[in-house]
Amino acid sequence: MASKKKNNPWIVFLAIFLAFIVGNLTGTDSKFFGITYYSIFDILGTLFIRALTLVVVPLVLSSIISGIARIGGDKSFKSISLKTLGFYMTTTLSAVLIGLVCVNLFEPGNSEALRQSLESQNLPSIDKHLAAQESIGLTPLLLSIIPSNILDALARGEMLALIFFGIIFGYSLSKVDGEGAKTIRNAFEGLFQVMLRITQLLMKCLPFGVFCLVAKVAANTGFESLSSLALFFITVLTGLLIFSVVILPIFLKFIAKVSPLAHFKAMTPALITAFSTSSSSATLPITMDCVEKRMGVSNRICSLVIPLGNSLNMSGSALYECVGALFIAQVYGISLPFSAQIIFVALALLTSMGVAGIPAASLVAIVVILKAFGLPAEGIGLFLAVDRILDMCRTTVNVLSDSCCAVLVAKSEGEKDILTKKNIDLI
Repeated sequence: MASKKKNNPWIVFLAIFLAFIVGNLTGTDSKFFGITYYSIFDILGTLFIRALTLVVVPLVLSSIISGIARIGGDKSFKSISLKTLGFYMTTTLSAVLIGLVCVNLFEPGNSEALRQSLESQNLPSIDKHLAAQESIGLTPLLLSIIPSNILDALARGEMLALIFFGIIFGYSLSKVDGEGAKTIRNAFEGLFQVMLRITQLLMKCLPFGVFCLVAKVAANTGFESLSSLALFFITVLTGLLIFSVVILPIFLKFIAKVSPLAHFKAMTPALITAFSTSSSSATLPITMDCVEKRMGVSNRICSLVIPLGNSLNMSGSALYECVGALFIAQVYGISLPFSAQIIFVALALLTSMGVAGIPAASLVAIVVILKAFGLPAEGIGLFLAVDRILDMCRTTVNVLSDSCCAVLVAKSEGEKDILTKKNIDLI
């Protein structure tokens, strides 16, 4: 137990605070023996993300297969699956509706200064984001679920294909008897435990990795970029905060009947990692470790709910897409009736489910929504300057929402040892 208490989250918060200061002081041009500090932060931060991403595929695959193999023959399997999808749809829709209310309340795009900047400002290039547009949409999303080559899907890290194969494989494995099937089950269970151990080792490097990632963002963006987009920035943050500290705690308190504060405390390592990496995929190993080891959710729930949520439950991203698209419409002076805004909500809900868990992926989804309404996609250049910081915030909300859904599903299945004193004492 003592070793668990050595993981002090305040060390990581201190790393974030120092990173913002150091990043703003060094900027992108300051050098150390001819090498820019920015490039040092970039390289070390990238190595940290790669180390996290390294364990994602084997961790998710072994977790799903071992978990489904245990419950595949159980009648609760169908119930767990339906509850998971139901909770994900509910939380994501709640987030989008909050975003819709906030953007209509604050009206961040109704600014003459922003409209004038459309003519005077050279908008940042969005070609690299448009290149990924073909990967989003209902048809490509459905086709990506069933891979034609599982080895290729594993190599590419395609999460939906990985989850589908893991569920089918684990369910089929649960129906097979004999020593051979038992050996395979034990092998995947052993692989899962090894991947968790690797994740715990990477957690020891968390403060250093967080420092490099945040310092890079601060060096590149700085604080001055927030001034011209302050109202848009506040609108998004307000929506994310309402969803995180009001809506999700209501679900936890009154439906799951657990302490929201204990939940936040248990998820601290995963939330910090999500904030610093801006990648829910890279955070996935730590998320699973927190949900299972620190919160007490069983592996049979965690192994299905968390990986699935990593692909389908992008609550923070959905909120951001709704606000971003309507913000651009406001800047261009396009008045949208309530019926059109409801379609915005539906598109944000659907496109968020196809967004990859990587930095800036939501920008691609916003482009899809804009094109569906004939709005100028180039408008996203207006807020690219603050997108990186907001990306860190919405990724954190995505991970928090996934963990809440895991608790809701586990409690609905009758699990009792969740966020109890025994678990909290280990945090």
